[in-house]
Amino acid sequence: MNFCVAAWCVIFNILIAFCQYGLTKLAPDYIIPCNDTSSECLIKSTQYAIPEFVNGIPNLNVPVLDPFVIDKLTIPLNGLKVTFYKGKVSGFRKCIVDNVISELEKRHFVLQFHCNLTIKGQYDAVGRILLFPINGEGDAKVKLTNLRMKVNINTKYTKDKEGRNHFGLRNYKYTFDYGDRVTFDLQNLFKGSKELSDTVLKFLNDNWKLVAEEFGKPILDYAVDLAIRTIERFFIAVPYEELINVPITF
Repeated sequence: MNFCVAAWCVIFNILIAFCQYGLTKLAPDYIIPCNDTSSECLIKSTQYAIPEFVNGIPNLNVPVLDPFVIDKLTIPLNGLKVTFYKGKVSGFRKCIVDNVISELEKRHFVLQFHCNLTIKGQYDAVGRILLFPINGEGDAKVKLTNLRMKVNINTKYTKDKEGRNHFGLRNYKYTFDYGDRVTFDLQNLFKGSKELSDTVLKFLNDNWKLVAEEFGKPILDYAVDLAIRTIERFFIAVPYEELINVPITF
């Protein structure tokens, strides 16, 4: 009888220990830590995580990234004021990771990727774009094909109240290339004149690169900042040791 009681105590303690470990693990199962900082492993791990990570992690206060919503974004351009309403940006879940560079000793990371993004919503615009006066409002759709980005992130290390290490964000900067093409579909650019609206829209698409340089960067600034802040929330929630199996070098 004593042997049975002792055996059950051992089993019970093992189950408690197992459950405690499960409860303390915060990173989702799709986060696969690398055992080194090689680009090969980091690319594979990052690519594997993206389709699930962009769905958000509600219990860790990490929001959805695909699609993410632009409630209202005003873009003041040279001679033109454009405001997006109720916009949705989709496509991040299918991004292809081209390179990940980790320099832990310098607290520096580089992420390079490319993807197709689609922005849908409503807009109003007043002013002038290139040679044309604009006074319109309606549905808007912008497609970016093969957009390429390079994000440089400088990090720091922090400790939570339990003494666990976490990545922290110091600053970041990014560069981009619009890739193969940007396509605009802005309905009703001229209120009451479909013919004139179609003419200007064709001009915008025929000269997409020039228009995108004027028009697109504020939207990308918004998107990249949202993505970085989302990653920052994830870093705050999940300890360093659950993200990479390489000791911190202070």
